[in-house]
Amino acid sequence: MTLERRPSACPLDCPDLCGLEVTVEHGRVLAVDGDHRSSFTNGMICGKVRKIADHLYGPDRLLYPMLREGDQWHRLGWDAALDLVASKLEAIRARHGGTAILPYHYGGSNGWLTDGALAERFWRRMETSQLDRTYCSAAATAASRGLYGKMPGVALEDYEHAKLIVLWAVNPSATGIHLVPVIKRARERGAKLVVIDPRVTPLARGADMHLAVRPGADLPVALAIIDALFERGHADKQFLAEHCEGVDELRHRAALWPIERAAAEAKISAAQLSEFVDLYAAASPAALRLGYGLERNRNGGSAVAAAIAIPAIANKFGVRGGGFTMSNSDAPWTVSSEAAIGTEPQVARHVNMSGVAEALATLRDPPIECIFIYNANPVATAPDQRRLIEQLRRDDLFVICHEQVWTDTAQLADLVLPATAFLEHRELRRGYGNMRMYDSPAVATPAGEARSNNQLFGALLERFGLVRPGDAMTDQELVDRMLAAGSHGEELQASLARDGIAQPAGTERPVMFVDSFPPSGKIQLVPEALDREALGGLYTYKGDPETEAFPLALISPALSTQISSMFGQLRHAPGELELATGDAEARGIRTGDLVRAWNATGEVRCIAKVTDVRPGVCVLAKGLWRKHTSNGYTSNALIPGAYADLGGQAAFNDARIQVEKA
Repeated sequence: MTLERRPSACPLDCPDLCGLEVTVEHGRVLAVDGDHRSSFTNGMICGKVRKIADHLYGPDRLLYPMLREGDQWHRLGWDAALDLVASKLEAIRARHGGTAILPYHYGGSNGWLTDGALAERFWRRMETSQLDRTYCSAAATAASRGLYGKMPGVALEDYEHAKLIVLWAVNPSATGIHLVPVIKRARERGAKLVVIDPRVTPLARGADMHLAVRPGADLPVALAIIDALFERGHADKQFLAEHCEGVDELRHRAALWPIERAAAEAKISAAQLSEFVDLYAAASPAALRLGYGLERNRNGGSAVAAAIAIPAIANKFGVRGGGFTMSNSDAPWTVSSEAAIGTEPQVARHVNMSGVAEALATLRDPPIECIFIYNANPVATAPDQRRLIEQLRRDDLFVICHEQVWTDTAQLADLVLPATAFLEHRELRRGYGNMRMYDSPAVATPAGEARSNNQLFGALLERFGLVRPGDAMTDQELVDRMLAAGSHGEELQASLARDGIAQPAGTERPVMFVDSFPPSGKIQLVPEALDREALGGLYTYKGDPETEAFPLALISPALSTQISSMFGQLRHAPGELELATGDAEARGIRTGDLVRAWNATGEVRCIAKVTDVRPGVCVLAKGLWRKHTSNGYTSNALIPGAYADLGGQAAFNDARIQVEKA
């Protein structure tokens, strides 16, 4: 038996970005382990990736282009499939122009070669509708860049130096496991841990303090902390004068939320919130790790802005392990994926991906006649699931899906094209937590006739005559073009060529306000652009959308076994709706009962599980597939078509429901 161990890296939607060692025999993956190129991941990988062979070679893997004819699927050759795509798209363009075509893609689990690159070039040159990608980080990115600009936060490794660690709306045990041992080492050295989350997460169980904030009420809690820091003399006036603008206006807006009022709105203990303020003020270094659960509601952008303003008020910067981390995508890489696309974005119709069901149903002049889906599974991830399924079944909508396995979305498509998984194609990926970049080659032979995004869209560029002189077309040419765009491109390219891994320019673990600063020179605590965008102004709180008919808040956090909906085909356990003990008892519900959860948007029937979630909150994990519930709908069937205050962010956690035994 001839075995090879090949280096790779995991591009899946996780902040940790692990280096991998893949054992391969004759092009087939046998085992995946972690490698030690990154001191942060250091050989440790999650169970999701360790079992990737089940995903690559399982019975749900898509192997060939498939065309639906009625209720039957028929295999096509790639040439015939590409001819069909070209004829469909060209006919639609001739009738209505490119805006009648909607590319639907996300890319959280993709790097620069399979998200953007030739695919984005194709859509821009076709002048199609453009997708605003708003499932995650839209509001948070607007808030963080509005206040701090493109500035990296605390390196995750440096949380070991903190004396106080605050985990706000983030669950590293499921979504970033390498931070867990860092937190453990910090606590062994005397650090305190505070968790702000409506759920009792694994780290919350052993925390020094747990604030079980009602979903959507993080904003008044953050403003109350700011107000108390000022009122108790904990604000660093010198730092604020030198490094911040909008101080007085933020203080004025925060003053509307004294501790008692905010605690009542969030349904937490005022005494506990007050204790947290003093604990935070006294601690140095103090590290605030924010998750994206914070932005998934009507107040999401303002909540993120208020939370990341807290370290500025008390000046927790200037020391290793002090400050905050949201995303570290803004580490100084100085390279650009845009450089490889070769075409500027065109002025075209924009469609918010979170409102795709509404767009398909209502857009006219022109209507959307083709949706081309890749790097995404909207049936399992988009709001208003019931309506979206109805739209994808329309006879007058041609649905193309480039996918690795038979997802819920692929099963509703008219044409399915088999896609490579990340070990089967080259990828260039930077981390958004771990500040590393990997250039990982293909280490396995593609299953069946699977093709990468660049192979697919490169062929379409050629079929439509859209290739121009000087275009970068191969993976190597694209990588070269991206790296050449940066001032440190040669240095990065040398490191990637030598080791397959690189670090951003400058220090490996920058200290905020020592090694990195806001590009504008100052923190904008009340940015004018965000103040205009947010209805009523930034930091304006919008009350809970609960009604007498639908009193329970539904949240949909990540599963530890999946990356959003990815790997859902491997999950056999049914979906479970978690309820608090009192809420379950009031409805005569016990663990294991079949329940009906519903609102005006939809209905889900699934198994109940009574847990220690806070009263008034239900949990139904995101990423479940239709097979995981008894009626074929998931939490997304209950998500309203509302948005957060910034960035067009989907307000997943604003679903309000009622539950009863089925």
